[in-house]
Amino acid sequence: MVLAMLNSKAQDYLIGFAGTGDTNSVTNIKVDNLTSGATVTLNGGDMLHLFGSVGIGTTDIDNGKVQIYPNPMTEKSTLTFTAFEKGNVVISIVDIEGKTVYQTCILVSTGINSFRVSDLSKGIYFVKVTSKNYYYSTKLISQSNLQSKARIEYISSAKIAIGIHLKSAAATIDMPYNDGDQLLFEGISGQYSTIVADVPLSSKTITFNFVTCMDADNNNYSIVQIGTQTWMAENLNVGVRINGSQSQINNGIIEKYCFLDLEAYCDIYGGLYQWNEMMQYVITPGVQGICPPGWHIPTDEEWTIVTDYLGGGQVAGGKMKSTGTNMYGTGLWGSPNTGATNESGFTAFPAGTCYGYGTFGYLGIYGYWWSSTESSANGAWYRFMYMSSSSALRSSHGKPLGNSVRCLCD
Repeated sequence: MVLAMLNSKAQDYLIGFAGTGDTNSVTNIKVDNLTSGATVTLNGGDMLHLFGSVGIGTTDIDNGKVQIYPNPMTEKSTLTFTAFEKGNVVISIVDIEGKTVYQTCILVSTGINSFRVSDLSKGIYFVKVTSKNYYYSTKLISQSNLQSKARIEYISSAKIAIGIHLKSAAATIDMPYNDGDQLLFEGISGQYSTIVADVPLSSKTITFNFVTCMDADNNNYSIVQIGTQTWMAENLNVGVRINGSQSQINNGIIEKYCFLDLEAYCDIYGGLYQWNEMMQYVITPGVQGICPPGWHIPTDEEWTIVTDYLGGGQVAGGKMKSTGTNMYGTGLWGSPNTGATNESGFTAFPAGTCYGYGTFGYLGIYGYWWSSTESSANGAWYRFMYMSSSSALRSSHGKPLGNSVRCLCD
């Protein structure tokens, strides 16, 4: 079930979906209501029905794929869900006001996975399970009087043969909505993934422009259009990991740093790159560098275009930062994650930096993204965001530091 507490006048909008660009087929769509915290997943031929309510609205999902029992819970419940593939999932507990009270990232096996949920104070919550290719959201009611910190603990997994069975006929899927709610639509078609941010005020069609974004390691990236620009909606993660005590060198191999020299952090936050390695040892602004074909390293001017479009550097960071707090190692920002709405769909992660000499810092606190524009012979311009600020500010530092990279479509 997907829940939201709604208090304003009722709405009644129908949202359809279409694809364009490299493919016009839409396989499925994930919709996040960033205002209420509700999430729903549709098949490509489905219609989304946005409706208003003065109470708690619900929509059904396949309970054979996710369930919580007992529900309501007193002290603890068991969360069980079906994973369609082996990989990392993020399990979140979100209260009715949209605040994340607990979140963890864990590697699960294909099949049925079980977790114990406990120590939730009294209230209504959403429990969300998110991976790269499937999404669940269900309601949990806690009747406990405990005031301790919520916990999620792994119990077991059972391997089964998995087949993803899409509905043979289109359906209309309900989702609670109030005028002004910020929605993020992610359209998926095979290797393609495109994010569209919108605040619907009437019935309409959301069109996903699918553009190939595949790096040299055959990794595919979600993309998002912000104004006239099309950006990667994830940090670049291409190349062979080397230790932070080494320098990235011009040896014909793309090299990257992973926080604390652990590949798992690259899987979540993307790689960290020295400026020269990112640029592939040229100094031309706007060069492709280590970006996928058809994409390039954004110039300082192109970074200014996107932050100006989002209201200027003092407020753009909040509109670009991923939401949620306090989850070291799960892609989220430290508390208080000031101003974070992610209403642009940019989904900036706080990957920190590599100082060299084996030293890393600021994971969950700062995110730094290179531009392809030099500030001097030894330095370059970059943008940074901070957990306690809504800004996306411009600065420069030395080229040997290892920072995150976002690519911009040509």
